Amino acid sequence: MHLSNQKRTILQFLFLLVSILMIAYGVGRGEMEIVWNKAINICLECIGLG
Repeated sequence: MHLSNQKRTILQFLFLLVSILMIAYGVGRGEMEIVWNKAINICLECIGLG
C-alpha cells in the first residue's frame, strides 16, 4: 500500500492524537500510580535492585 506524503502525515498526526488522548485518559483514571507501583515491584523483586 503506497500512501502519498500528505496522507501519511495526516495518518501519523491522527495516531499521535489518539495516543495522547489514551495516555490522558489513563492518567485521569489513576492508572499511572498502578503502573509505577508495578515497575517498582519488578525492580525490587525480579531484578533484585534495592
